[in-house]
Amino acid sequence: MNIKKMVKKNILETPPSGIRKYFDMVNEMEDVISLGIGEPDFETPWTIREEGIYSLEKGKTHYSSNAGFIELRQEISNYMNNRFGLKYDPKDEILVTVGGSEAIDIAIRTFAGPGDEVIVPEPSFVAYKGCVMFAGATPVTIELEAEDRFKLKPEQIINAITDKTKAIIIGYPNNPTGATMDYEDYKAIVEVLKDKDIIVISDELYAELTYEGVHVSIAQFPEMKDKTIVINGFSKAFAMTGWRIGYACGHADALDQMKKIHQYAIMCSPTTAQYAAIEALKNGEPEIRRMKEEYNRRRLVMVDGFRKIGLNCFEPVGAFYVFPDISVSGLVSDEFCERLLMQERVLMVPGNAFGACGEGFVRATYATSIDNIREALVRIRRFLESL
Repeated sequence: MNIKKMVKKNILETPPSGIRKYFDMVNEMEDVISLGIGEPDFETPWTIREEGIYSLEKGKTHYSSNAGFIELRQEISNYMNNRFGLKYDPKDEILVTVGGSEAIDIAIRTFAGPGDEVIVPEPSFVAYKGCVMFAGATPVTIELEAEDRFKLKPEQIINAITDKTKAIIIGYPNNPTGATMDYEDYKAIVEVLKDKDIIVISDELYAELTYEGVHVSIAQFPEMKDKTIVINGFSKAFAMTGWRIGYACGHADALDQMKKIHQYAIMCSPTTAQYAAIEALKNGEPEIRRMKEEYNRRRLVMVDGFRKIGLNCFEPVGAFYVFPDISVSGLVSDEFCERLLMQERVLMVPGNAFGACGEGFVRATYATSIDNIREALVRIRRFLESL
């Protein structure tokens, strides 16, 4: 039996993540400084871990409701209102998911399928395009540009919209570029989308990691709130990647349908993580500030360091990534990253892993220590000189 012939066409045609091969290579090497993994290097704050441990000791290991514990949804509701002025009813407008990734997946599957198109601005998180293809829909990419600070422009959306467009995915602060969008940036986009039957899936997982100004959500515009699914979670801001806890906020009619997929595929999010997340939202703000201050310090060191060794990059003001231009090296992104890893034991991710327009760039994360960043910059300088 040829099993491969039995696999669905859209699954076969979806390429694997362009990031994974580098992580597999690192597993077989020593003395590697990783600027590749988009994961906080901080441990989950102790009070949050303690609450998870306490829930286990008390035997709180049973299912929650499909949408998540109402206490957690209430805390999410309070957080969204207090931080961003967005009011969501905890009973029917918030769904707790297995990380932000599940929320993105079920939002896409709820609104798009075969024959539909979903607009995906790139460079972007690698899962967007894959989830669209798994749903049987067609991703329509928009190529964001460094000279625009990787901001999404209204004319780009106008050119991408067709009568098949069902949704657009917007991810700011952006992975991999660190770009952000401000109120005026969104205002121009709202004028394009407000009267169209297009769902906005707004991935705001890095909302707390905004270093200049404040985070702005497109859902804050009254004419966009009901047609926007806001995705957020605990992985980045609270250093809770392994807990796999996220959430989606949106109109009750949208969340009811997303919940169906969640019910059949997942049942509910891990209850231990839910108890920990309640504690995170109640008492975690000081830890968010502490980690954010350290990220900001690292950000400035990394940007300055790249510029001094001849790799031009705009200053990212969100998330924890820098996206330097490596065209001066004369190498394409994959070759640059492979040779740097083999020669100097520094891991970065090729920009084309995040979309074709990422060619000529690499992604480096500053979710690692200042000492690692400084040593990595020494090694990268040496690598560039060897070319």
